[in-house]
Amino acid sequence: MGEIRFIRLGFGPESVEYQEAWDEQRRVHAARFADEAPDTCLLLEHPPVYTAGRRTEDSERPLDGTPVVDVDRGGKITWHGPGQLVGYPIQKLPRPVDVVAHVRRLEDALIRTCAEFGLETTRVEGRSGVWVLGDPVESRPALGGLSLDFDPRLTDDEFDPRLNGPEYAPSNAGQRREDRKVAAIGIRVAKGVTMHGFALNVNPDNTWFDRIVPCGIRDAGVTSIAHEVGRDITIADVLPVAERHLRDVLENADLKPRVVEKPATEAAPPAAEVPGPAQEAAGTPETALA
Repeated sequence: MGEIRFIRLGFGPESVEYQEAWDEQRRVHAARFADEAPDTCLLLEHPPVYTAGRRTEDSERPLDGTPVVDVDRGGKITWHGPGQLVGYPIQKLPRPVDVVAHVRRLEDALIRTCAEFGLETTRVEGRSGVWVLGDPVESRPALGGLSLDFDPRLTDDEFDPRLNGPEYAPSNAGQRREDRKVAAIGIRVAKGVTMHGFALNVNPDNTWFDRIVPCGIRDAGVTSIAHEVGRDITIADVLPVAERHLRDVLENADLKPRVVEKPATEAAPPAAEVPGPAQEAAGTPETALA
């Protein structure tokens, strides 16, 4: 894969409004599709904003009616804001597009970034993004004076952490020693070119996540690099490290089209295509949540 261009759009006092960044994504996306621009990764920080992907349910949005920007990526609702490094890689991928491989590359780069600050992270089966693993369930502390046998989340599929006190808040997952997400990934692929990307929690106020059901996940929470390592770490510290690992992973990737399985029956048309993992996850070949 060729070189990727990194553009730092704005941080801190120059953070970029979500709509402005979304418009810029679409402009660069169109240029990349037309081969008028190289592969590009926009790096920035947003003012506080909630964004909701296509699969977001009403029950996951803020209860107080806080505005939410509905976007064309896959996935559910999340928050962006100060202390969070956001990246939008806009790349042309070979067809049939392997969306899952693109997501895994982003996860690799972010896992390496966290490691440089002394934070061990990993993937969680069936859940995209980058995670800090919690303790085994049997080793976690009781919540609200209840033993784990009486944890309401075990029996109530509609359990709402927003209504049940701070002990269930996503931002307190570390105190509960549960799995917690340090980086979220949500993308769209249109015309073979990627959009949207990742949000890495460096040192944000994670209580912003307590007003929603982050990514629709009710039995885990969120965290940040600074919180996990117990020292002050800033966007300025993480930015060059993340850019270096993104460059290494994305530029050195051996891009291959997704393997298309052929029908098992001899009578089936030879050019028929069946859904791959990315399509099954997203519902269409053009969009996917990670």
